Amino acid sequence: MTYTDHRTVRRVLSREIAGTLGLLTDEHDFRAMRHYRSFVFDDHDTYLEHVEAVLRTRALQGGHTTLALFDPEEYAEFCAQRGLDPDSHTSRTRFTAALATTGATVPYEGQPLTDLLPALVDEGVRRATWEYATMLLARLGACPSCGEDLGREAFARASRLLARILATAGSGSRHLVCSVSGPPETLIAVLHTDDDGGRPEPDDTEILEFTTVLAVGLATDKPGGLVMRTIVPGTPDRIHGWRLRAHGLEPLTAGEVFDAYCTDVESGDPIPPESNVDYCEPPDLGEDQGPTHRH
Repeated sequence: MTYTDHRTVRRVLSREIAGTLGLLTDEHDFRAMRHYRSFVFDDHDTYLEHVEAVLRTRALQGGHTTLALFDPEEYAEFCAQRGLDPDSHTSRTRFTAALATTGATVPYEGQPLTDLLPALVDEGVRRATWEYATMLLARLGACPSCGEDLGREAFARASRLLARILATAGSGSRHLVCSVSGPPETLIAVLHTDDDGGRPEPDDTEILEFTTVLAVGLATDKPGGLVMRTIVPGTPDRIHGWRLRAHGLEPLTAGEVFDAYCTDVESGDPIPPESNVDYCEPPDLGEDQGPTHRH
């Protein structure tokens, strides 16, 4: 094989390599990285322009790139734990490689970077919410009377309830939001599902995150709620919901759902209801929602 053939083969192989780029999404994180002399950028907007140019070039060459949310504080901890010099592009590369498997990521598919930035931030929030909710369930520990894992029991109950909610929802697109109040902050999980040929069924990760937050609401004394909007073309959207209680889900009346959606959260002032929307009571879930653990 000639030298030229070797170069051709290697170019072909290079297209088989997937890449990950750690992205600084806001000015605050960008300024934190400027403390390192090896970080050569001095303007966030210019930095983003160069990132987008690199992404487009890689895409034109047939390369696949994933964007990872680069957190300077996590990066500093990563370097300290491994004895790495944080003021080194090699250390940043190693951290980014770790983010590819453990951090918040989104694939680059040719869309403008302005569209990808909020998607990446949202993915980071989702992951942080799930991790915090998982920690809260783990802290519940075991029942002192029988030894049952209380977090695991709450998660199993939340899984059953979610399956029942979706089974009684009927056809169409469903948009579910579960919220559990803090402190230190409110946990929010969102789930989209459709059995009518529109959106694909939710992936396992989305279901896991939603179920975990729901389990926290069922297992703790923190106030919370779950609302669902069902969308069927040609008919009004239907909105109903439940309060989260230790014994299960408590249905909201149609008036309570209306008040929740037609009241400004911050001021308490009434706001106009949405058009073409029915605020209604939820369907009967039809089974005992209480915990199997009775101690």
